[in-house]
Amino acid sequence: MSSCGGSCVLYYLIALIVIIIDQFTKWLVATRMQIGESISVIPNVLYITSHRNRGAAWGILQGQFWLFYLITIIVVIGLVFYIRRLPREERLFGVALGFMLGGAIGNFIDRLVRKEVVDFIHTYIFTYNFPIFNIADSALCIGVALVFLQTFIGGAKKKENQ
Repeated sequence: MSSCGGSCVLYYLIALIVIIIDQFTKWLVATRMQIGESISVIPNVLYITSHRNRGAAWGILQGQFWLFYLITIIVVIGLVFYIRRLPREERLFGVALGFMLGGAIGNFIDRLVRKEVVDFIHTYIFTYNFPIFNIADSALCIGVALVFLQTFIGGAKKKENQ
């Protein structure tokens, strides 16, 4: 039985919005740009660069699709499990799980349909050429950052109440 009440709908809606934006932007890049083509948005800072990745972050584990399928299915089941059991007052954590769910499913769709992940957000942080990523990756990072924030806030509140 779900304990998050109507909040569950919000968390699943966040995931759905992430998936839609992720898949739409990947479709735009895949259908309108050649692999390797780059468009400058902010010179020396931000580019839209068409790139494909058959592995995980930073290209590790290239071509290990069975491993990605298995891990993603386990992660998605775990995220849905936690969302359904989340207390109503844990909204920030629920939002984080929604972002993570959307990000995991977004890249899973690519691996399942394309057998590779479409990446296109290319940034330079000072002089560091950051690995090219996508909306799903961003959503996963936002979700993890929100979990850390929730943990920090929860820890501070717990200390305050002692």
